[in-house]
Amino acid sequence: MFELLALGIGGAAGLFGHVKSKDFVRRKLKYTKVAEKSASGVGLAAGAATAIAAAPVVALLPVVGAGTAILVGLGVGTGVGVGIKQARGA
Repeated sequence: MFELLALGIGGAAGLFGHVKSKDFVRRKLKYTKVAEKSASGVGLAAGAATAIAAAPVVALLPVVGAGTAILVGLGVGTGVGVGIKQARGA
């Protein structure tokens, strides 16, 4: 029961991170040097930083755990990568 709830929370948080980071990068960083770099490298760094930053927060919550931090990191990383590609017009 709690595992399914944790999976739903983690998936929703990952999806939210993906959508928000993609929109932010596409709108705000369109004319910066970030948009000229490799989308995979910047997205990987952003996703890893987000997962590390989210780890202490989810450790305090009773239902979710490390998987949620990883899902949020993956969502932000893929969102940044997709946002960079959209900003370039590719």
